[in-house]
This record gives sequence, C-alpha cells and structure tokens, in this order.
Amino acid sequence: MSKVKVAILGSGNIGTDLMMKLERSSLLQLTTMIGIDPESDGLRRAKESGYEIINTGIEGFLERSELADIVFDATSAKAHIRHAKLLKEAGKKVLDLTPAAVGSLVVPPVNLGEHLKADNVNLITCGGQATIPIVHAINRVCPVEYAEIVATISSKSAGPGTRANIDEFTVTTSRGIEVIGGAKKGKAIIILNPAEPPILMRDTVYALVEGEINEAAIIRSIYDMVETVQSYVPGYRLRTEPIFDSNRVTVFLEIEGVGDYLPKYSGNLDIMTSAAVKVAEELAKHDTTKQTV
Repeated sequence: MSKVKVAILGSGNIGTDLMMKLERSSLLQLTTMIGIDPESDGLRRAKESGYEIINTGIEGFLERSELADIVFDATSAKAHIRHAKLLKEAGKKVLDLTPAAVGSLVVPPVNLGEHLKADNVNLITCGGQATIPIVHAINRVCPVEYAEIVATISSKSAGPGTRANIDEFTVTTSRGIEVIGGAKKGKAIIILNPAEPPILMRDTVYALVEGEINEAAIIRSIYDMVETVQSYVPGYRLRTEPIFDSNRVTVFLEIEGVGDYLPKYSGNLDIMTSAAVKVAEELAKHDTTKQTV
C-alpha cells in the first residue's frame, strides 16, 4: 500500500513529537512541517530530517497545497477555527489536536469507525483521550448516569497552547464524556501540578451508574479497553484495580509518554500525538481518493 502524504501545522512541542511518530508509520508519509517562527526547534528539526518547511503559516501551505492530503493541526483552538474553514475549502482532510471541536469528536477505540469519511476529526483533549474510553467501557455494561474526570498533568508539560486552551478543555471534554462516553451528564476538571520532579499524567474517572451494578463485567470491560488503548499508547495503564462503592465506580489511570521528543512525564501530549497517528492511519486505509507517494 502506498503512503498517504501528510503535513503538520504547528511546529511546537506537539507538532515536533508528532513528526517523530510519523517517521515510524508504514501508511503515512510526512512531507511538510508548517510554522510561523523560522527559529523554532520543530522547523529546524524538520529541515534537518529532509522535510519541506513552510514558515509563513497556513497561507504558505495553501500556496502549495499539493504537498499533503491530510493536515494535522497542532496549533490552538482559536487558530483552528480559522484553519478549518481554509483547509476545507482546499479539499484537505484535517486532524485537529486542539479542543476547538469544529469537526467530529473521535476517540479511536470507541467511535473511529463512525467517522472514517469525516473531513475534520477532532481529538478532543488529552484528558478526553485518556478517560472517555473508560467511561464508555463502564457504560457498555451499566448505564452511566454521571461521569466526572480529573486530569492532572505536570506544569512543565503544559506549554502555551495547552494553557491557552484551558476553557476549551473543560467544555469539549465534558461534551465528549456525554456524546462518546455515553454518560447522561459529564464534567471535566484539569489540574496543573508544579511538583518537582515532574509527575506523570494521572487521570481519575468517577462514574455513577444506574440500576444493579455488575462488578465482574465492568472490570472485564475496563481491562479490555485498557488493552485496546495500549495498542497505540503503550504507556497507558491502570494504577489500581477499579474501586466500587454502592453504585459508584472509580478508576485511576496513569499515562507515561514514550519519550520521542517530549519527556516521558508528558503523557498528556503523547496520548494526543499517538491518537492522531492512529486515526490518520485508519483514514488512510479507507480513503480511496488519496494522493500517494
């Protein structure tokens, strides 16, 4: 199978880490890194790796849009609102790594199959990618009336883009808990922890289920889901066994990055780039109109 040409919009930490992951893909061929800072480390590394670099932002790419068929947007939620319109007009498929929620909300092991023809796929947030699979795993056994997630990440792994998107994080993640996870009501909280040495990403899922609880079936469902997520995020794991208290289920998660460009404690960013590659590879398999190299 020929590779599909892809570009990364955004040369910051997420874009640079994504570049390194794409180098291992057997289905995707990174051709271009797009940024606005000619001195950025991401553009420098991309040039050294032999990729085409564009330092005039999306306008520069649109002048040479034949360079890629799929564009990863690793900028910010506010910027993506503008980018989405321009890239749609250019006929490009877009994978949005910001919480802009312009396109279809997707968590790979839960609902990717429903959105393989989408022009714009939104990967929600790091907290959403980590916790929504667990909410879904519980909900497919017992209906979830309410789910609350708390995502705790190291302050050092929260760059300017992450900090600028805090409001969008809570809104988009809460929506994803309901729309994808299946909870009737969802709530999301993010905590930036300044501890030294930096902590790994940790997430807590609280779920209130309806009716009689089936502990054994919920545990099996959760472990099956964890194994599925680990297939593309190796550092994704349970910290303890699920905890049951009447009709409440509590699940503690930990996500360690693989350490490509980002430190291993930046599991919050690693899960986003890993999910992005997973989604793009599945889109590539199903896109019969792609340009290939």
